[in-house]
Amino acid sequence: MPHEVFSAAGLRRALVIKLRHHGDVLLAAPVISTLKRIAPQCEVDALVYADTAPMLEGHPALAQLHRIDRNWKRQGLRRQGGAEWRLIRDLRARHYDLVVHLSVHTRGAWLVRLLRPRRSVAPKFRGGFWARSFTHFYPAQSDPQRHTVDTNLDSLRALGVTPTEADQRVVLVPGAEAEARVGELLARHGVGAGGFIHVHPASRWAFKCWPAERVAALCDALAAKGWPLVLTSAPDAAEKALIGDVCAVRNSNAVSSAPTFDLSGQLSLKELAALTARARLFVGVDSAPMHIAAAMGTPVVAIFGPSGDREWGPWGAGHRVVASPDHPCRPCGMAGCNDSKVSDCLTTLPVAQVLAACEELL
Repeated sequence: MPHEVFSAAGLRRALVIKLRHHGDVLLAAPVISTLKRIAPQCEVDALVYADTAPMLEGHPALAQLHRIDRNWKRQGLRRQGGAEWRLIRDLRARHYDLVVHLSVHTRGAWLVRLLRPRRSVAPKFRGGFWARSFTHFYPAQSDPQRHTVDTNLDSLRALGVTPTEADQRVVLVPGAEAEARVGELLARHGVGAGGFIHVHPASRWAFKCWPAERVAALCDALAAKGWPLVLTSAPDAAEKALIGDVCAVRNSNAVSSAPTFDLSGQLSLKELAALTARARLFVGVDSAPMHIAAAMGTPVVAIFGPSGDREWGPWGAGHRVVASPDHPCRPCGMAGCNDSKVSDCLTTLPVAQVLAACEELL
């Protein structure tokens, strides 16, 4: 494809593609905001996996949100083919001038060839088919010293766009329905906005989690200071089991303290955002809920193990990252020590260190 000089003035429609996990999709939101700011006349769409769509639904700069359901491939070739055809039909009907591909997913290269935008940008990943598919490129290898929000915006820098500080804000809109349900839940428990600490210790990746007994000890210490706690997790059985273990340890300690409310597995992603927006403080590990809390403007204490906190920490000012000072091997990027699914840098992280970070923000 020929290399053209990018001009926002003539931009009518743009498509941002992010086919990754929930947190990754949320951290792509500033790309959408920036495109709308430089080209107010442009309709900015996004393409994501269906389960991650709540991360962008309601974004004020978004015109349309297209979805790929991961379950299509389980529905048989005929149904999958029909769903894929309808997606391509809907995308082609938009006549995009620009496609911004924010990963090295091969689907992005195929889509650009099918949609034929005048300009397209993607990570500089490989030669051949990939290199001939796009007009502009940005570095594929992210710098572990730079945050993911910033590296996502490299896609627009490759087009000559300079993002502003305001562009870099991560936007998440819970929506009226989620706000109403969370308001009702908190009222039922007698908890007001700003009057509780939100603790979400779980992740789909167990090697990112702090041990249940240490989470329980932290909860005891915070509750002893008079702070009501709200515990959450995804509906996943392993995540709910972690919350169950935390509660079991606390019950055995029989510490007299402020109340704790267990909402594990009971909230949608939008409701989780509405809840954490009302919290005085969020405490959790490297996970999508941690990114959600930061996006909602809630002070965050983020517990990090093998993953890189400079790259994936809570975005924005006023947060605290807690990591082991005794493990120079971190961040190793491995699934636990030697891929064992157990991270020594987390299992040995002292409760006092996390509590101190909480006290700083409280």
